[in-house]
Amino acid sequence: MPTIDRINAARVVIYLNDHRPAHVHVVQGDCRAVLILHCPDGPPELRENIGFFRTEMRHILEECISRLALFCGEWERHHGPGRQNS
Repeated sequence: MPTIDRINAARVVIYLNDHRPAHVHVVQGDCRAVLILHCPDGPPELRENIGFFRTEMRHILEECISRLALFCGEWERHHGPGRQNS
C-alpha cells in the first residue's frame, strides 16, 4: 500500500492488489475515506467516509481535485493502462 501523497496529516494510498475503478484511500488515524477518481478528467467522487468531519472531507476533496493528474498517473503506474472507470 504505497503512500502516493499527503493531505495535511492524512495519507493518500493506493492498494497494489485493488480493483477498478481508479480510486484512492485517504487514511488518518481511525478515519478512512475512498474517492473514485474518474480518470482522466474527474471530478473525484466521495464513495465512502468513515470518521472525517464534513469540513475535513471538503478540504480533502478539493485537494484531490487539484492533484487528479498525479493520482490518476499513480493509479496507472500501479495497475496498468486502460480504461480507468470500467
